[in-house]
Amino acid sequence: MADQEREERIDEDFLQEEEVEEKPQEDLEEDMQEVSEEKEDLEETGEPEPKKGLFGKPKKEKKDKKDIQIEELTDKYKRILAEFENFRVRTEKEKSQKQEFGARLVIEKMLPIIDSFERGLGMLSEEEKHTSFAEGMDKVYKLFTTTMDELGVKPIEAVGCEFDPAYHEALMQGEDENLGENIISEEFVKGYMYRDTVVRYSKVKVVNC
Repeated sequence: MADQEREERIDEDFLQEEEVEEKPQEDLEEDMQEVSEEKEDLEETGEPEPKKGLFGKPKKEKKDKKDIQIEELTDKYKRILAEFENFRVRTEKEKSQKQEFGARLVIEKMLPIIDSFERGLGMLSEEEKHTSFAEGMDKVYKLFTTTMDELGVKPIEAVGCEFDPAYHEALMQGEDENLGENIISEEFVKGYMYRDTVVRYSKVKVVNC
């Protein structure tokens, strides 16, 4: 009986030793499987599969100093480029505003000359209109108005139109049965616009207002 019990204990110890030796072998096989998978990833994509940390989330790898410097320089370049674009747009806008302001000043100085031409030609008699002097003055006047039109200077319509404070300035009021309400019956000074801006308001008489 003693020999039988001793043999049984030997068999149990032997089985326990086999179980202890099997666990490291399983771990080794798992490690080899992981290495094999990483190798396959490298062969297919050239990059290893990202390592997973706790709860299966990928581990964050530390960035190389060169990569950090590249990101910083790229970000700095983008900010400088945006600032330069804003500066360019602002400069062009200011330049355009200055040019328009300067053009308006010149136009305002030229309008009295047109007024003088119109008054002078309007005072001529029918006989005087056919003289060489009057015809020469008329040609100069037409050249003047054509040039202003090409520059974007347009006269504001007034007589027969409804009064609009955005374009007209009422100097007189009156009544006229032949016209409707708030209609301009007479223009004292012709108004002009430069592009979309009023350079000079039309000075008018408004009836039935």
